[in-house]
Amino acid sequence: MYKLGIDVGGTNTDAVLIDEDLNVVAAVKNPTSDDIYTGIMGAVDAVLADGGVDRAQIAQAMLGTTQCTNAIVERKGLAPIAILRIGAPATVGIPPMVDWADDIAAVCVDALVIEGGFEYDGKRLAEFDEAACRAFFEGVKSRVEAVAVSSVFSTVRNDDELRAATIAREVLGEDVHVSISSEIGSMGLIERENATILNAALYDVARKFTEGFAASLADKGVTNAEVYLSQNDGTLMTMEHARRYPILTIACGPTNSIRGASYLSRRDDAIVIDVGGTTTDLGVLSHGFPRESGVAVTIGGVRTNFRMPDVVSIGLGGGSIVRVADDGSVTVGPDSVGYAITERALVFGGDTMTATDIAVRLGMASVGDASLVADIPQDVAERAMAAIRALVEDAIDVMKVSSDDIDVVLVGGGAIVLPHELAGTAEVDAPEHAGCANAIGSAISKVSGVYEALVDYDVTPRDEALAAARAAAIEAAVEAGAVHDTVEIIDAEDVPLAYYPGHTNRVKVKAAGDLA
Repeated sequence: MYKLGIDVGGTNTDAVLIDEDLNVVAAVKNPTSDDIYTGIMGAVDAVLADGGVDRAQIAQAMLGTTQCTNAIVERKGLAPIAILRIGAPATVGIPPMVDWADDIAAVCVDALVIEGGFEYDGKRLAEFDEAACRAFFEGVKSRVEAVAVSSVFSTVRNDDELRAATIAREVLGEDVHVSISSEIGSMGLIERENATILNAALYDVARKFTEGFAASLADKGVTNAEVYLSQNDGTLMTMEHARRYPILTIACGPTNSIRGASYLSRRDDAIVIDVGGTTTDLGVLSHGFPRESGVAVTIGGVRTNFRMPDVVSIGLGGGSIVRVADDGSVTVGPDSVGYAITERALVFGGDTMTATDIAVRLGMASVGDASLVADIPQDVAERAMAAIRALVEDAIDVMKVSSDDIDVVLVGGGAIVLPHELAGTAEVDAPEHAGCANAIGSAISKVSGVYEALVDYDVTPRDEALAAARAAAIEAAVEAGAVHDTVEIIDAEDVPLAYYPGHTNRVKVKAAGDLA
């Protein structure tokens, strides 16, 4: 039995084959194509040819893709949606999408704020206006394929959101995609609502790439594989789950690299530096999984608060352009030749000096034709490498939570441009197959489930509340496709909320297990 892992990056699409003992059988890199699928299928063809395995023996196929991110950033393929907020009269002062750019706000066919919702302590804000809800959905019938429903303090009580979702399906049909905010975001109405709107708008994109990927694998003879999508907490989800929550695929590339780095280096705690052709992503490996961001994240100009990995990106990659100014100073990036590196970099016969050329000139890497960079002055190469080192060391300092030195794992195809002596690090490791760590992370990932709620410990004792949260997180992982006996709690927290009545705490538990 084999696993096929694929990760689509901005420069390359990586693919790996892993056997049942989690050994890497084959690993390849293939240029990412404009249409995505050509690059994916090219990578699949190459890894299958390299591995020489029976395609019928591939039981699982995992894909990490940037398509949802690209759809938001490029404003392409987003489905027309309707937005219903439950929270009048308290929330009418700030309408939905109030700070969105016009080009992405155009996905909204109609929006309405109706009465309903709850206070922070779970008491009713106003009675749910079922008649207005039903009339709104009647008004958008045949005009939308997806609906976003949010409600004030739905993280405390989501009764009205669930009722609105039921009405939406009654009026618009069972096939309508309904995103409800309590399943997607955290506390903070506007940011949670924004994430829900994006999730609804990505419905058609998710449907097309999940169906297209499965069909493309079948065309290649991979007919017995269960297909999974990578999500942005370093775990996997089923195709059905991906269609319901496509927004969770955003930023899955860095998390795949972090998981792959953990597996390849046998480390559970470290900073992972993933160097691509254009950018370098730094993330923190904590207990074997990516550390989550604790602040709101902006995606394509939209401020959201759903879970995202804590990642810092800098404009440095293997294709970063190196320039020498008239005064002799040397700069690296942030612009890059990207996927055209094999045509434009000096070592490949091009006319543009890149970070890869500098690494080859200094004897740090052996790619292309070293004689083509022999005339780069030694002092220019050293100053360029000093600039690269400074960029990375500054980013490492940003990611650290203490002044102590920390282990670093270098992964990604562009990691050859980084020195292995970096300030603030205890040990720098560049493991075998590091160039395809993202695809490896996709292939070896587990399935997770998360439970989050606000609990008053005066009403429900802490031990009882945490036990219930653990059980709910485990059940969520099983529903997502994990084998029950393999599921374990990988993170748990309860944070007191001083501005809530009694002893209210935000309880959040995450569980993960092996694929069924």
